[in-house]
Amino acid sequence: MAPIALGSLSDRHVHLNGIKKPEQPQDGFGTRAVHVGSDPDPSTGAVIPAISLSTTYKQHGIGNHKGFEYSRSANPNRSALEQTLSSLESGGAYALAFASGSATTATVLQSLGHNAHIVSVNDVYGGTFRYMTRVAKENQGLETTFLDLENADEAQVNAALRHDTKLIWIESPTNPTLRLIDIPRIVGIAKAHPSHPLVLVDNTFMSPFYSSPLLQGADIVLHSLTKYVNGHSDVVMGAIILPQHHVALRDHLAFLQNSIGAVPSAYDSWLAQRGAKTLHLRMKEHGRNALLVARALEKSPYVKEVIYPGLASHPRHEVARRSLSPHAARFVQAESDHNPDGSFPYGGMVSFRISGGLEEAQRFFGATRLFTLAESLGGVESLAELPALMTHGSIPPAERAILGIGDDLIRLSVGIEEGTDLVLDVEQALRAAVEGSLRA
Repeated sequence: MAPIALGSLSDRHVHLNGIKKPEQPQDGFGTRAVHVGSDPDPSTGAVIPAISLSTTYKQHGIGNHKGFEYSRSANPNRSALEQTLSSLESGGAYALAFASGSATTATVLQSLGHNAHIVSVNDVYGGTFRYMTRVAKENQGLETTFLDLENADEAQVNAALRHDTKLIWIESPTNPTLRLIDIPRIVGIAKAHPSHPLVLVDNTFMSPFYSSPLLQGADIVLHSLTKYVNGHSDVVMGAIILPQHHVALRDHLAFLQNSIGAVPSAYDSWLAQRGAKTLHLRMKEHGRNALLVARALEKSPYVKEVIYPGLASHPRHEVARRSLSPHAARFVQAESDHNPDGSFPYGGMVSFRISGGLEEAQRFFGATRLFTLAESLGGVESLAELPALMTHGSIPPAERAILGIGDDLIRLSVGIEEGTDLVLDVEQALRAAVEGSLRA
């Protein structure tokens, strides 16, 4: 870890005559985000690591090198990013970065081999659903049972598990209806079952700031780094993080990472690490703004339903509170004076059902000034989309209907602009959408 200025000279991590003073036992989330994986360059003293574009590295004899041989296998920027990620995901020891979230998903599922069975939350990201039901099913014989893991009781979860079940796939909150899964409960069921399936949590929506699934017992955490971790809508990338006791699994997945070669470029790794340095700051503002927008939507006569687990009115509000990471819980507690009703910031994603349907939704998208109609999420800018026809268009209509992904469901990725401006934008767009429809 790089030297960190804290208070007096005696408190600092400094080098004196070549001897490094002991580091703090556990630096905070923001400190780790800034410093882990970002040691100053020993040859130049550069505080920000350089971008290593070389594809190959000098060996001082066969097998005698500085840890790098060929950039597909390992690259200094990718290694630095992976070090950052394993530190930020509390409970993490190993991280592997990939060229996209979809490549990450593909590698994990390929690691299960042929004719395996998995259980997945039914309200899963459309691209993950497509890979499970089309690619993995056709190429690996993989069978997937989709289950409402939010509401299924222990007997129902056990009934879905089989002798050949190798993995339980969780998103929490789910995309786009923000269903909340009680991760420790599912982990307990998995550990007690004879097949002992691994539990993977896609933590993209919460980011490592708001949720720490490894501390809740998960075996693998997955991120689309494209979203909050990078945070600037200029990188496509994914990653998995594993705890210390899964070294054999890490080695197997690292072998596939190298063999398949779906790895990120040095520049993208550098950008993602740059983005991660402000993750704690951005996530706090995303959460504050999302709560403001959710409150405004809850009061609007043009909205049928608001889905934001941070709202005190949300039926799974207490599950959301229990799911907070230790550092997020401290942040939420500090915000409590501003939220006397018990609501709290819980990430930047808000979904709602607009009065009417597709016509009103389209009017809403046409009327927004600050919310851009676009897929993806987690960037500093605010986005809006219609999941039924965009991110979840690959899910058959009948299944979308069961999940509640209709033409009236709008998903917002609330950015870090001024919160009052975002509220005004949503309110005026709703008026234009619904009142305009009534006048038409």
